[in-house]
Amino acid sequence: MSKLKIIPLGGMGNVTQNMFIYEYEDEILIVDCGIGFPDSYMPGVDILIPDISYLLKIIDEGKVIVGMLLTHGHDDHIAALPYLLPELPNFPIFGSPLTAGFAEQRMKDSKVQRPVNVVKDNQDIQIGQHFSAKFFPITHSVPDTRHIAISTPEGLIYHGSDFKLDPTPVDGVVSDLEHISLLGEQNVLCMMIDCLRVENPKWVESESMTGPAIDSVMAETKGKLIMTLMSSHIHRIQQTINAAQKHGRKVVFVGRSVEQNVEVATGIGKLIIPQGMKVDKKHIADVVDDKLCVIVAGSQGQEGSSLMRAIFGDHPSLRIKKSDTVVFSADAIPGNELTFYGAINELCRNKIHVVYPAVMPDLHKSGHASAPEQQKLLSLVKPKYVMPIGGDDRHRFKFFELVASKLGFDEKHVLIPDSGEVIGFENEEYFVLDQINLRAQIIDGLGIGDVGPKVLKDRRSLGQAGIVAVIIPRVSGNLDLGKIEVVSRGFVFMQEAQDVIEFIKSETAKLVTEEQRKNTNLTIIQGLIEKRISRRLYKIIRREPMIVSVFIDV
Repeated sequence: MSKLKIIPLGGMGNVTQNMFIYEYEDEILIVDCGIGFPDSYMPGVDILIPDISYLLKIIDEGKVIVGMLLTHGHDDHIAALPYLLPELPNFPIFGSPLTAGFAEQRMKDSKVQRPVNVVKDNQDIQIGQHFSAKFFPITHSVPDTRHIAISTPEGLIYHGSDFKLDPTPVDGVVSDLEHISLLGEQNVLCMMIDCLRVENPKWVESESMTGPAIDSVMAETKGKLIMTLMSSHIHRIQQTINAAQKHGRKVVFVGRSVEQNVEVATGIGKLIIPQGMKVDKKHIADVVDDKLCVIVAGSQGQEGSSLMRAIFGDHPSLRIKKSDTVVFSADAIPGNELTFYGAINELCRNKIHVVYPAVMPDLHKSGHASAPEQQKLLSLVKPKYVMPIGGDDRHRFKFFELVASKLGFDEKHVLIPDSGEVIGFENEEYFVLDQINLRAQIIDGLGIGDVGPKVLKDRRSLGQAGIVAVIIPRVSGNLDLGKIEVVSRGFVFMQEAQDVIEFIKSETAKLVTEEQRKNTNLTIIQGLIEKRISRRLYKIIRREPMIVSVFIDV
């Protein structure tokens, strides 16, 4: 018999690279297509994208992608589209209005042209022969977020990506719990649910609470108010605009991501800017400081962002003065604490007044549901199986404890698969069918997937212990081992390391002499020098620099 297969290509055990494959007979349905972010072990890497080798394999075997559904407009759910769509055949893509706008903008930036079909809420969409889907409004930190009910031959799946249950959202569009609760009467087979904030025991406060906090800071600001926030946080941008209007300030947008998102959101009526209030960033200097609010990209302190360039005096339009106030209306994303607080520290060193959530908590409210909100949604949907997604391992296992103890869920019905695990459903029973080895594809500059473990290891060695070049002259075809040179960068202060230099020369000469007696090829000798010298150096100085050996004809 046929089985429904669900394969997470990301979003399991980590917060990003969200991409899920639904597979039934010869049809494939995809949900989301997001990027991930490198950690400290990946120097020089820009972003990560999901490994779609399994997807390409089953397409080669004759299976067909019948569609893709997008849950919302955050980059960890849509920003891999321009990288992966060119590798895949054409198929329809579906999303809410703002999600469609953001997704098409990401593709346009990369010269990829694939339209996104805007779907109506609570309306069945037939996708291929075996799948249909219905979108439900749900609140989150980006407007137009949707949860999706996916009908399959094996049963109904609730795909509940990022959400919170905000009773008073800025745009007035509350979570559609009325229609979602009706699903609880339809025997939902499996519910996927955002578990990122399961550690929070209290209901997450409403996004609308940030408005008064922004207003109070603006009321006390004498110079420019410079606001930095997540560029996709349209509701936070709207509340900043509202406060600026109240206090008679013009508003300027600085930074490519925030400028593009504002353009998309205003174009479809999701963001309202009063006429005559917006000023082009080229004309910042034409507006007196106490009549200006600047909304700038770079809230995580990202290197090269508009905020960081302004902090270091390198931005062509934006100058930060001691009379200005800089407001961080965002928290540090896990893993970004160093750059986030680094930006704040640099501003403080420059004697700039900075306000951020640690000193004014209402400047930021999480967009992810807490434990009681997760329980509420789960109690409405009433699935047979539940699968926590979008969190680290600690979040998933804490969710397991929550639903098993407080909601009385059968432990066997709380599914915690890894990314790449092939989950099967047949006759309302759950199986683990296979495990796919996934290797996140690395985007490094213009290169896709061309940076492997060896390159990353070399970069870590360079960053941690520097590089040592061992130069061996070759005269008339013979190696002159008495004139070996050692050149280093970022290794040790060479004036104090003559003993280390002599050790490298001596060990290299010994090794080359031994291998030449064996008539070893010079290319092999080069590799042996690099491996053995590195190991022997580690034994005496506890550092392992990158070793590069070079033969030079003189």
